[in-house]
Amino acid sequence: MLETSARLLELLSLLQLRRDWTSAELADRLGVSTRTVRADVTKLRSLGYPVDARPGVAGGYRLAAGTAMPPLLLDDDEAVAVAVGLGTVATGRLGVEETSLTALAKLEQVLPSRLRRRVEAVREATSVVPGADVPLDVSVLGVVAAAIRGHERLRFGYTKPGGSETARHTEPQRLVSWGSRWYLLAWDLDRDDWRVFRVDRMVPRPPTGVRFRPRVIPEDKVVEYVVGRVNKAAWKYRARVLVHAPAAEVAATVLTPLDIEVVDESSCRVELGSDDPDRLALWMTQLGADIEIIEGDELAAAFDRLADRFRRAAGSAFTPGYRD
Repeated sequence: MLETSARLLELLSLLQLRRDWTSAELADRLGVSTRTVRADVTKLRSLGYPVDARPGVAGGYRLAAGTAMPPLLLDDDEAVAVAVGLGTVATGRLGVEETSLTALAKLEQVLPSRLRRRVEAVREATSVVPGADVPLDVSVLGVVAAAIRGHERLRFGYTKPGGSETARHTEPQRLVSWGSRWYLLAWDLDRDDWRVFRVDRMVPRPPTGVRFRPRVIPEDKVVEYVVGRVNKAAWKYRARVLVHAPAAEVAATVLTPLDIEVVDESSCRVELGSDDPDRLALWMTQLGADIEIIEGDELAAAFDRLADRFRRAAGSAFTPGYRD
């Protein structure tokens, strides 16, 4: 009984992992016969899980949205609350964004249409206090995550930094969360090369249904590649500075990945950038260490403006000897 129950959980996990499976694929992954797969699918249906079947030699199974929630121990109100909550966390900075996104993608895959409408109604009726970053459409994240999990080619419209729009056809590889933004690492089929896309600039097209074999990249290389491409292409202003603090201390202080080169035990060189040099200068004051600019005239000018602003804020009464 325990072996059968464990196999049912594994089967359910596989059905949630991607949209379509053939009987032979499931039998191979579970180490059983196709006859046993059919029997296990029948058991899942008896438990309330909506598993659709396709007849024929190339037939298979998929986990579909049903008329009622499957037995996840969630009622309708709880399911809506979980979906909305996961969407909120997925765009936050709590360290669990990617886990929340994958959980949201699994949940939305089996949500009945009436609950999908309620989730969308909550999102549409909710306002967010404006910030520096453009609000992210969680539904786009869900589409991209599902395509990655299902190894399905993804078409989408993309707005370039200059404002022009283009159509892209990709094999999505990995989502990378960086601060308050999400990036997609994908193989661009038209350019026959790797590309990095900001998810908030993407407008997904209808699913292609075309599968692909994933290109294996180690996790640390994925993050390194995305950081490198974003650093080189996305920032309008770039700078290279010498920070008089240990590299490990700088890395622990900074919330986003940076190119950090160790100089000695008490200093390091940092390469970084921003769309706004004044914001970059203000951010660097939070390092709590002396800084020397190696490259970056815009950053140097921004520090001058920031120093003037601080002196005006402090007032001449608090700066004896200072004269305009």
